[in-house]
Amino acid sequence: MSRFTSVFGPGKPVIAMVHLGAMPGTPLHNADRGVEGILAGAAADLAALQAAGVDAVMFGNENDRPYELKVDTATTATMAYVIGRLADRITVPFGVNVLWDPMATMALAAATKAAFVREIFTGTYASDMGLWAPDAGAARRYGARLGAGEVATLYNVSAEFAGSLDPRPLPDRARSAVFSSIPDAVLVSGAITGEAARMEDLEAVKRVLPKTPVLANTGVKHDTVAEVLRIADGCIVGSALKRGGDTWAAVDPDRAQDFMDRVRAARKATGVPQ
Repeated sequence: MSRFTSVFGPGKPVIAMVHLGAMPGTPLHNADRGVEGILAGAAADLAALQAAGVDAVMFGNENDRPYELKVDTATTATMAYVIGRLADRITVPFGVNVLWDPMATMALAAATKAAFVREIFTGTYASDMGLWAPDAGAARRYGARLGAGEVATLYNVSAEFAGSLDPRPLPDRARSAVFSSIPDAVLVSGAITGEAARMEDLEAVKRVLPKTPVLANTGVKHDTVAEVLRIADGCIVGSALKRGGDTWAAVDPDRAQDFMDRVRAARKATGVPQ
């Protein structure tokens, strides 16, 4: 059994985002609400997502704009505190993503006993944050030293807010990353958070990686999720489940329920395990 299947089961999982409020020390942090405010928002989103029946959740610091390639220690510590406070309420597999820092992500996974991680682990990009050149070898070895060597790793191979400096086509980069850097799944993204990956990109990457799970990472919506799951092996969703479809809003329980109802109908129609 692959690590991906051991975490998510045999179906095509929907991984829903718990977007934490801006961390202390970042420009958008709400000092009046403080860390307890971040915790309260995360608790409400987690409850709504689990009630809707999502297959897994992922905690991320999307609100920490402007983004950094190496985060402050306080960010990782605060995220660990919030997840620790929520641990007894989490009923589905959970993952973590500290944008855009693979080392911090692995440290957070080790501290919280997360089942999976998402990050940009491979490639070289020109990005809004400057030159972006993560080191998968260093991050994976660091995770192993911390006791997180068995965490399922989801590699985003088409970085948001960036353009690859590698001239190879996306499918070739994805296939190469699987060979050289051993991800448990590959993610295909749109240009920015909330913007859909192109269906032709999903299809092309899946075509060259028939034995590796390939997921849509951004921009999956109510009216596209059935088509996405026809091609991909699962999806990560955030903005579509928020009030008004706004990335920065709270989760809307009704939108989350409607989304998962459509997912269940799509799975039933295609014989995918629920």
